[in-house]
Amino acid sequence: MAEHQEHADEHGQAYYVKIWAVLLVLLIVSILGPILAPHLEVGFLKAWMITLMTAFGIAVVKAYLVAANFMHLKIEKRYISYLLATMLMLMLLFFAGVAPDVMKHEGQNWQNVAAQTEVERALEAEGAAAAHGEHAGEQPGGEH
Repeated sequence: MAEHQEHADEHGQAYYVKIWAVLLVLLIVSILGPILAPHLEVGFLKAWMITLMTAFGIAVVKAYLVAANFMHLKIEKRYISYLLATMLMLMLLFFAGVAPDVMKHEGQNWQNVAAQTEVERALEAEGAAAAHGEHAGEQPGGEH
């Protein structure tokens, strides 16, 4: 009986070590993704898209692995998964509801003056840099 328990413990530990190894590999990929993204651009797939996919996509997979294996959600009753799915849907509904207002600079009854001021400042700085760049290559006397 004790031998059977030891074997079960070793099997359980090996399983958790495998999950840890998968999480470690995913961590490395999520770190290397943004670093290698500029070198992996292909067609419509831009560096920022690769960065977002590696950062958030892998984060979702890692969160699932942790929740499913270390929080023992696989052995919970069925209603727990329904509860988690419902909370996720409510979170997405909340984001969809507030995102249009948060991502804009003005609304029906409000205005984000700080964001508008920063955009104007950045546009002026970009215009000044472009104007400075046009004259940077000119020699005194008007020759190039």
